[in-house]
Amino acid sequence: MPYFTRLILFLLCLMVLAESRKPKRKKGSGQLEMPKPSHLYKKNLDVTKIRKGKPQPLLRVDDHDFTMRPAFGGPAIPVGVDVQVESLDSISEVDMDFTMTLYLRHYWKDERLAFPSTSNKSMTFDGRLVKKIWVPDVFFVHSKRSFTHDTTTENIMLRVFPDGHVLYSMRITVTAMCNMDFSHFPLDSQTCSLELESYAYTDEDLMLYWKNGDESLKTDEKISLSQFLIQKFHTTSRLAFYSSTGWYNRLYINFTLRRHIFFFLLQTYFPATLMVMLSWVSFWIDRRAVPARVSLGITTVLTMSTIITGVNASMPRVSYIKAVDIYLWVSFVFVFLSVLEYAAVNYLTTVQEWKERKLREKFPCVCGMPHSRTMMLDGSYSESEANSLAGYPRSHILTEEERQDKIVVHLALSSESNSSRKKGLLKGQVGLRIFQNTHAIDKYSRLIFPASYIFFNLIYWSVFS
Repeated sequence: MPYFTRLILFLLCLMVLAESRKPKRKKGSGQLEMPKPSHLYKKNLDVTKIRKGKPQPLLRVDDHDFTMRPAFGGPAIPVGVDVQVESLDSISEVDMDFTMTLYLRHYWKDERLAFPSTSNKSMTFDGRLVKKIWVPDVFFVHSKRSFTHDTTTENIMLRVFPDGHVLYSMRITVTAMCNMDFSHFPLDSQTCSLELESYAYTDEDLMLYWKNGDESLKTDEKISLSQFLIQKFHTTSRLAFYSSTGWYNRLYINFTLRRHIFFFLLQTYFPATLMVMLSWVSFWIDRRAVPARVSLGITTVLTMSTIITGVNASMPRVSYIKAVDIYLWVSFVFVFLSVLEYAAVNYLTTVQEWKERKLREKFPCVCGMPHSRTMMLDGSYSESEANSLAGYPRSHILTEEERQDKIVVHLALSSESNSSRKKGLLKGQVGLRIFQNTHAIDKYSRLIFPASYIFFNLIYWSVFS
């Protein structure tokens, strides 16, 4: 029994202890009263988080209607502009546009933003204030795509000075149209421009101008392009007229680009020139090697067609002739003419062999008589001329069988004495023999084709370079 007595006493003690730790309710409030800790600690207050009073804003943004331009109803507000070009990203001949990244800055004065200050020379804000005040509505004319950079935050800065002058800067990438002339491509120079203009305010309300003249446009020294050499950046300005809305101030960022020719020399001009020179190799190949000369000519023609197709695939479909088209098509004509030259050689060779075959059928071979001697006795000689060639006078009349036997014998025995006489008879046929000699056409082509192509290159590079 003592064991159970001790257990009951232990449980009673636990109940009393738990009852003493319960929070007590305050009288009349119904709220629980937590027990106070036995030890109290004093907390040190952060004096930087103590607000002594409501701060007074320096910029009275809420007191004005910033949907209206400064000095509304008065003269036009001048807005100065300057630009720093960060990069010229790409130039597209197919789309006829360019992409540029730049810092665009505006300067104007808005007295509504003036604030009294003896210590602050200016106040700088981010893009959140831009949505609450008036800013110039400048846009890019003829732009296709543009955006303001927003990594890691919007690349917009607003700086306000105590007298009300405002500096508004943003970082923009814009893709704009550029009218290009490819008549001298790839030996061309292109002039493109980026145009800035107010969208809503005419020249009576807003006057855009370059803040520092030509010094308003600055470029990074590291700007470079793979295909172009940047020659010059400069600024201009003029008025633009719209029949429906009126006159507007327009600012121009002009830059001149000259194309690098070395890439096209390696990819277009040198291969085309080598194909033309390769087609001349057929002039040194035997005219009887028909497969060799035909395959060489067809190969060079197909290669030139591939080069022309590859160049035109990367260019816009313009309606005029480009400089590279002139060079490639003239080279194609030279290659094609080399194929036609062998066609003429092969045809004349076939005609000459046919005539010789007919002549051999008419005059069969005589034993002991050289072939060159037999060729002299064709139907163009009369009986008296044949007798004189045989060494007999015209008065001496022989029978048909005796005359043929003696002519053959005499020509066989006195070939040395009559060689000079035969040469004299053949002088009148020299021109005909040269014309029918197919080797002469190849010999002339070996000189005419290279000379003509060199002459064409001299004229081409002197005109377009």
